[in-house]
Amino acid sequence: MYVPKENRMTDTAAILDFMQRFSFAMIITAENNIPIATHLPFLVRLEDEKFTLTAHFAKANPQWKSIENNPVLVVFSEPHAYISPKLYDKELNVPTWNYLAVHAYGKSKLITDAVAVREVLNTTVQHFEIGYNEQWKRLPEDYKLALSEEIVAFEIEVTELQAKKKISQNKTEAEKNRIIDALSKSTDSNQQLIAEYMRKK
Repeated sequence: MYVPKENRMTDTAAILDFMQRFSFAMIITAENNIPIATHLPFLVRLEDEKFTLTAHFAKANPQWKSIENNPVLVVFSEPHAYISPKLYDKELNVPTWNYLAVHAYGKSKLITDAVAVREVLNTTVQHFEIGYNEQWKRLPEDYKLALSEEIVAFEIEVTELQAKKKISQNKTEAEKNRIIDALSKSTDSNQQLIAEYMRKK
């Protein structure tokens, strides 16, 4: 990913927060020079300055068969917002787009132990809807076993991380304030989120 110096995210805690907040990401691999992508919810954790991503494919999805032998790329992208040149000080300007994105490259390994696969399911439920956990626990064991046999869980050790935050860093304070004000008043949640990130800056 092209990341100019002024747009580079280097704060590990901020990167982790972004990846966990927008964790429905896209995993990309290549098979015979043909890109393959799947959209999945990821569990993201950071231990000893190392990022680890955990998720699962439907077993019917053939992409899982090649992830151990090839490098993978997981793209976390959201939110984004169109920025009108009307918000700039000078007329000699063009439209642009503000956005945040993280590209995580890494090595994958399949999780084949039945207990570990069930733990991936349990952790996923707890992470994305803790209120569903009690209902999940009440489901018949044979039903949950059948579910776990229809997925392929995997883990990615992140070897390279590229993080970009393009939020009008090169604009004047007056321009930034106008952009924040315009995006905040939008009914589009993506634009509101960009305004939120701009305020934090």
